Amino acid sequence: MNLVFLGLPGSGKGTQANLLAKEYDIVSISTGDLLRNEIKNQTKIGLEAKKKIDNGDLVDDVVVIEILKNKIISQSCKNGFILDGFPRNINQAIKLDEMLKENNKKLTKVYNFVIDEDIIVKRILGRFSCNKCGAIYNKYYKNTTIDGVCDNCGSKEFDKRLDDNEITIKKRIEIFNQSNFKIVEFYSKNNLIVSVDALKLVPLIFEDIKSSINNNLN
Repeated sequence: MNLVFLGLPGSGKGTQANLLAKEYDIVSISTGDLLRNEIKNQTKIGLEAKKKIDNGDLVDDVVVIEILKNKIISQSCKNGFILDGFPRNINQAIKLDEMLKENNKKLTKVYNFVIDEDIIVKRILGRFSCNKCGAIYNKYYKNTTIDGVCDNCGSKEFDKRLDDNEITIKKRIEIFNQSNFKIVEFYSKNNLIVSVDALKLVPLIFEDIKSSINNNLN
């Protein structure tokens, strides 16, 4: 079972990817994490990617696909995978399709998380995380029980991403919408797209996707 989760940052796709990975014993894959790991381990691909990043350039899609391929064909993905937020553009979607075919694999379904943009802005603006344990909170939707104290570990030190400001967020949404439209169109031709109402509560979204997956397996 090989899945793709598409959706705006803050749409909840990462949360669902982690829940479903545990449910079906498959691997949730973040290409960003894979890339950082290659750089950290100073692999040939990692060094090539780091050079691009250090020069202020984007990492080539070919490099990203190669890193992804190494993960997908590994033993850890024997039961399948969830690509969390990848592909990000139509070129990546095409190259991913080619790479999967070359390795005798194919996508089972592509879940597109749909949510109002104003909700996304509020979700991202309100999010912060614990410096010590990494627990994630939101001042609008899921604040700490005691103001300024982590529920999980009791730390009083928190982080907020510098790029989580309204101008940056709206620009990211605009860019995402332009790319995602073409990706959805691409996968719709093969009847792979499933729309997810990302405004629902986490447990309800989880059950909706599970139901869709189980119907497909049966």
